[in-house]
Amino acid sequence: MDVSVSQAPRSSVALRIELPPERLDAAIAEAVRHLSQRTKIPGFRPGKAPRGVIEVALGKDAVLEEAMDHVVQRAYREALIQHDILPLTNADVNVEQGIEGKAVIFTATVQVRPEVALGDYRGFNFKPEIDAIGNAEVDKVVEELRDQNATLAVADRGAKAGDYAVIGYVGTRDGVPFEGGSANRMPLILGEERLIPGFEDHLMGLKPGESRGFDITFPADYGEASLAGQVAHFEVELKELREKILPAADDAFAQSMGDFADMDVLRENIRARLGRNALDRARHAFADQIIEYASANATLELPDILIDQEVEVMHDEFRSSLGRQGITEEAYLKVVEKTEQDMHAEFRPNAEKRVRVLLVLSKVAEAEGISISDAAVEAEVRRARERYAKDRKTVAYFESERGRSFIRSTLRRSRVVEKLVDEWLAAHPEHPPLPHLEDDEPDAVEAATAESNAAIDATDPGTTIESTPADASVAASR
Repeated sequence: MDVSVSQAPRSSVALRIELPPERLDAAIAEAVRHLSQRTKIPGFRPGKAPRGVIEVALGKDAVLEEAMDHVVQRAYREALIQHDILPLTNADVNVEQGIEGKAVIFTATVQVRPEVALGDYRGFNFKPEIDAIGNAEVDKVVEELRDQNATLAVADRGAKAGDYAVIGYVGTRDGVPFEGGSANRMPLILGEERLIPGFEDHLMGLKPGESRGFDITFPADYGEASLAGQVAHFEVELKELREKILPAADDAFAQSMGDFADMDVLRENIRARLGRNALDRARHAFADQIIEYASANATLELPDILIDQEVEVMHDEFRSSLGRQGITEEAYLKVVEKTEQDMHAEFRPNAEKRVRVLLVLSKVAEAEGISISDAAVEAEVRRARERYAKDRKTVAYFESERGRSFIRSTLRRSRVVEKLVDEWLAAHPEHPPLPHLEDDEPDAVEAATAESNAAIDATDPGTTIESTPADASVAASR
C-alpha cells in the first residue's frame, strides 16, 4: 500500500492511497461470500451462489461495489494508523480508480486537530492595572448599602421618580378596551420605564386617589403586532404611593451591618474589601491580556467541525440562560424575529475565538509541561456533584469520561495561565502582589460579619463571579 499525505485547507489532511490489484481481488472474493450469505437465491444454499448468479440477482456492479467499500474502508483505517492521524470527522472519499485487475486509487480528505505553531507568549510589554480605591468608591458602596436597607413609608404628596406605586389602568383604542391593556393593581417603581416608554412620565405629580387620562403611542417594534406604532388612550388611577426612606449613615447604621463599632470601622472594612476585589480584578484582567497575546501570536487553522461544535455549545448555554428566566427559545425567537440559523451566525465569531484560545492554551500548557493528576480531576467532580446536586444531567456529564476530559483540560489551561502570571510577578518584585480572593484568609472581623461582606461585594461591580466554562466540545478533541 502506497500512501501520501498532504495538507489541505481548514486544518484538513488529504491522503492519496494506492493499492495493488491483489487487494481488490481478495476483496471481491470476500464480497461474493458475504453477498451470497445475505441474499436468498433459489436453488442455492446461503453462501454457495457463484458471482455470476449474484450479479444477475443484485445487479452487474453489486459485487465490485461491495468489494470497493471494504477495500477502501480497510485501507483508510490502515493509513490513519500508519501515519498517526486522529480524524475529527468522517472522510470525504473520492475513488480515482476502482477497476478489477488494476490498482485501486482513491483520496480521503479529513479534518484533524490543527497544528498550533506558538509564537511569543512571554515577552509582552503590558502589566497589571490596579483600580484606585478612594473615598468616592467607599461612599458609593455606603450609599448602596443604605439603599439595600431602606424602608418604605406612605407618601402623601405628588409622585416622583423612585417612588413605589400601585396603579390601576384601562387602555382603549377608539373607545374600545383592547386585550392586555387593563390592570386593577399593578406595582411598579416610577422611573424604571417598565411599561410603554413615556407612560410613567404621565404619572408624575399624581397623589394617591387621583386619576389622569392621556394618549400614548406604542413603539414601532412593540411585541404585539396589532399595537405596534398605534395610538392608545389610558385612564390611570394612582392607588398607593410609598417612598424609600434610607437609614442615616451613622454609627447605628454601621453597627446594624455587623460587628462594626462605628462608621469609620465599616468604611475601612469596605475599603479593604474593595482593595482586594481590585487586586483580584487586576489579576484576572492581566491573565486575559496574556491569553489574548498568546492567541494573537500563534498560527493555526481552525477546523470547521470544532467551530460548529462550539456554536452548539453556545446555543445550549443560551437555552439554559433563557430557561432560568422562564422563557422558551421559541418565544424568544418570535419576539426578536430571528431563526435558529440567525442565532448560529451570531454565535460563530465568538465560537471561533473560543476555539482558537482553547487550542492555543492547550499548546502552551504542553510547552510548559503542565499536567493534571487524576486526584485533582476527581476533586472537581465531587465539587460538581455538590454544586449541581439538583441537576442530574449536568452531574452525569461531569461524571462521564468526556466530562472528566473537559475538567482536566480546563484545569490544565487555568494552571498554565496562573503559572505565567506568577512568574511575571516573581520577575517584577516591585509590583504589588496579586492574590486570588479565594486565597485570602478572612480576619476575625470579616469572619464575624460574613453577611455584610457579601452585601459589600455585591455592590462592587467589579467583583469576580465564578462561571461554568463551556468548552467541552474542544476538550473532547484532546
